Amino acid sequence: MKKHFIFITISLLFVNGLSAQQVDYSVVSVPEESGIEFTPITTVSDYVCMPLVKRGSTSINWLSNRILDISTDGKHIAYLSQRNNATNIFIKDLEKQGSSTQRTNRIAVLDFSYSPDGKHICFSEQRGNTNQIFQTDATNGYVCRQITNGNNDYSPIYSSDMQHIFFARQEAKSVSVWSYNIQNNFLSNYTTGMNPCPVYGESAFLCSRSNAEGRNEIWKINYQTGVEECIVSDSERSFTTPSLSPSGEWILFVGSSKISAGNVNFLNTDIFVCRLDGTQFTQLTYHAADDLSPTWGKGGEYIYFVSQRGSAVGAANVWKMSFNH
Repeated sequence: MKKHFIFITISLLFVNGLSAQQVDYSVVSVPEESGIEFTPITTVSDYVCMPLVKRGSTSINWLSNRILDISTDGKHIAYLSQRNNATNIFIKDLEKQGSSTQRTNRIAVLDFSYSPDGKHICFSEQRGNTNQIFQTDATNGYVCRQITNGNNDYSPIYSSDMQHIFFARQEAKSVSVWSYNIQNNFLSNYTTGMNPCPVYGESAFLCSRSNAEGRNEIWKINYQTGVEECIVSDSERSFTTPSLSPSGEWILFVGSSKISAGNVNFLNTDIFVCRLDGTQFTQLTYHAADDLSPTWGKGGEYIYFVSQRGSAVGAANVWKMSFNH
């Protein structure tokens, strides 16, 4: 694997013999990202939520839930924002770039996605010891239709024909992919995995699945034939949150990476792509900030994601980056 040199300063603070790493997030991009245009979409006053990232000395884990999505017409971006001790979905007009509009009136929304026709949003919310899935109108009112109840369900996403909502359900120590039939309320359980993403025109979905060593891989599951195919795997990295491009040719996902500066190794998360068959695996971002929850813009020419880059205080914002492949 080709080595990349990151020109970003990592300073160390020593407390009780332990080292804590601090990164200068203020730069917008690093040399390895040359040729990519980065544009901030939100500001600090939008209070964008940053997915939780936990770093160890040799490992990194992050919340892989989708907290960002683009409307079908490409005119609006929806994101999670924490305000007044509640986490809700807010929507910003990408053309006007003004203030955001609150779309849900809940307490603890975890993740969400737009329906293919742009008329609905399905989301999960933490309620006590459970996570429940709801559907609401994408533009008007706060009325919600409850989809699941009494379990730990998250990462809801519509099938392209809008007949099903796929989601992940955690039971004991395992996570599996389920679907809910919107017409008859029927539930189906498919296979182990999380972060489901339906594949256009196929009875299949992409998902993230943990291997025996505890690293996450990207898989393609055909739930009609039963064929399960590993698309992306690495002996040192984990990958989550697959998202299929509008053309159906590219998979966008989050992966772990390591920045080395002297004797210090700093673990973080970056954005990657590959073809649907796993070829042309490419790392797109190299910043020391955590780049998470990527989603495709309309037409696939841009990618939107959440990151602390460009903020001296490490505040999270939604960013847009060009995709030229």
